[in-house]
Amino acid sequence: MDFMENIRVALSSVSANWLRALLTTLIIAVGIMALVGILTAIDAAIYSLSSNLSSLGANTFEVERKRETTRTQGGGGDNKRSEPFSYDQAMEFAESYEFPADVSVSFSARGATTVTYEDRETNPNVSMYGITPNYLTSKGFEIEAGRNFTERESRDGGNIAILAYDMVEDLFNGNDQFAIGKEITAAGTRYTVVGTLKSKGASMTSNDKRVLIPLQSAKRFYASNRTNYDILVAVRDPTAIDAAMAEATLTLRRVRGLRAGQENDFEVENSSDLVSIIKENTVTLRLAAVSIGLMTLLGAAIGLMNIMLVSVTERTREIGVRKALGATRRNILLQFLAEAVVICQLGGFLGILLGVAAGNIVAVVTGGAFIVPWLWIGLALVICTFVGLLSGLYPAMRAAALDPIESLRYE
Repeated sequence: MDFMENIRVALSSVSANWLRALLTTLIIAVGIMALVGILTAIDAAIYSLSSNLSSLGANTFEVERKRETTRTQGGGGDNKRSEPFSYDQAMEFAESYEFPADVSVSFSARGATTVTYEDRETNPNVSMYGITPNYLTSKGFEIEAGRNFTERESRDGGNIAILAYDMVEDLFNGNDQFAIGKEITAAGTRYTVVGTLKSKGASMTSNDKRVLIPLQSAKRFYASNRTNYDILVAVRDPTAIDAAMAEATLTLRRVRGLRAGQENDFEVENSSDLVSIIKENTVTLRLAAVSIGLMTLLGAAIGLMNIMLVSVTERTREIGVRKALGATRRNILLQFLAEAVVICQLGGFLGILLGVAAGNIVAVVTGGAFIVPWLWIGLALVICTFVGLLSGLYPAMRAAALDPIESLRYE
């Protein structure tokens, strides 16, 4: 009996006992769905985040306040951050940084803001940012209509604004040219629209639900003594990113007034470093997903073994007939192993379809992109094969060991 014959016999046996085979298949499918679904959702989230961080370019890096963890009396940890970058410090860095690069300074002026134009208004989920002109190129935004701020407007302020893609859609029906020169109201202040942006897509925060105003205007209306100003540097030569970060560190130490030997109270981070950190931190999530899937599959394996043992008992006479016609112990062993693997693979295919669908639904809802996780699909098929072999081995050995004469007498 060749391999394909074993598969045909296995399929006929499954169809003959379809109800119990279906129940076992569904248990296996649930385990594979949990495994593939969670891993797909994690990969889709990482892919989306990587794409959005990569949109900053391999030639950009950010300056962040240093995060410090101090122990409390109860033995826990308390996360603290160093002093914020003040407006004067951020602007001094932008002016004194001598490396060939474009430096942008910005800060989040307001969140959960409603923007209105005449009788139209947006949902209260718009963010306002105060920016310098280099912000757009450093962040990967592109002008759709109108213009960027000038250095003078950024320095002196003014009631002007640049609208992100969703703002134009909500307030002006997507007509970018019509939006230029119109007056909008955001957070109780009127602004004249001087530019609109192309769609950039969503990441952890929506890039298309933003109103950008000159840095000095944002500072005047919304800043406080504790406001932290974000610094983003776009190096003109991507191959010089390491040298640029080293130069930035020296300049920042001088700006922050740090003495020789004193530790940095800031962090210089490249987007590729952030992606690496995120991927490392998802290892635990992946292990948890694999554990959940394997625990479910363990229950399915036990159920499958029980079904196979029942099948051996029910088909004792059939086994005797096969042996009487010349089937060897190896033939019988392979037949029952093939049957167990077929049941597992049927459940595996169903679980993969459900898992990929579930994982991508989560990814799309959270702003990610649709992906096909070939690695996890391959892993699922290998696991299904292993579970089938493990569950079917003992029943197959028991069937192969039956005495043909006693089997023929079995009623």
